[in-house]
Amino acid sequence: MDMNTTKCHIFLKAVELGSITRAAEDMGYTQSAVSRSVADLEREWDVNLLTRNKDGVLLSAQGETLLPYIQALCNAERTLETQVSELHGLTKGLLRVGTFTSVSIHWLPGIMKGFLDRYPGIQFELVSKWEFTEVEELVRRGQVDCGFLGLPAGDALDTAFLRRDRMMAVLPKNHPLANASYYPMARFAQDPFILIREHWDMEIDHIFQDIGLRPNIQYALSDDFAILAMVEQGLGVSILSEMVVQGSGRQVAAIPLERPQFREIGLAVRRGESLSPLTRRFREFVFEWLETSYPVSDV
Repeated sequence: MDMNTTKCHIFLKAVELGSITRAAEDMGYTQSAVSRSVADLEREWDVNLLTRNKDGVLLSAQGETLLPYIQALCNAERTLETQVSELHGLTKGLLRVGTFTSVSIHWLPGIMKGFLDRYPGIQFELVSKWEFTEVEELVRRGQVDCGFLGLPAGDALDTAFLRRDRMMAVLPKNHPLANASYYPMARFAQDPFILIREHWDMEIDHIFQDIGLRPNIQYALSDDFAILAMVEQGLGVSILSEMVVQGSGRQVAAIPLERPQFREIGLAVRRGESLSPLTRRFREFVFEWLETSYPVSDV
């Protein structure tokens, strides 16, 4: 078998994005080059890897069977590259990081700049998701080397706690409690409430279940920043993390909840695998950067 790992990387990108076109755009290839690479693998291995439809591409049954082995091959290649790079002072390498929006905005730019100042030959590939479970799946399947997510995470991952992120009541600027020291929990049954779907709706449900309160839900959205825009226009109140609200530029008030609530943010890697030198050094640098930029006493 003439193994071409470049074609395997292209195939994995098409699977990740669910689209030949998007994979080509992401990797800087033409659409025909990506299609040809996948077709070459299918011809060389005499299998059908993908099924095509009007919405993009999906794994075939044969592709599903081979996927973990293709991932393992590409991961082994990256590990070899970073091991060689380690011998030369970590002068090059690719680090794939899974992340979610607020970390991408508030932490990663500073972390990446500091890491690249120290190791200028390193390249980053960032995969940003809305839901923590999506980041968890990326790490579990080996599609990223490490991932920022909410804790606790699944048993298949080794996680390291990074920081606590306080949950805040987000109010219009002209709300009568905008300058209060805290937002009374009972008030959520009165004010129109804008619920965040997906990764936080269950956690927020638990907040209200614990106190036996049903919020006055008027809207439910999947986008933190859309919620901020609606609160800014006076359409309701919400609960969002302090990290999301900070630096958003929206004219809203954010005050603590009467009953303090937090989310815990961690960094995850796959359990049972030795870390590559690059991943190990990045994880160490994340702790170093947070200690300087976000001391524990400030969170």
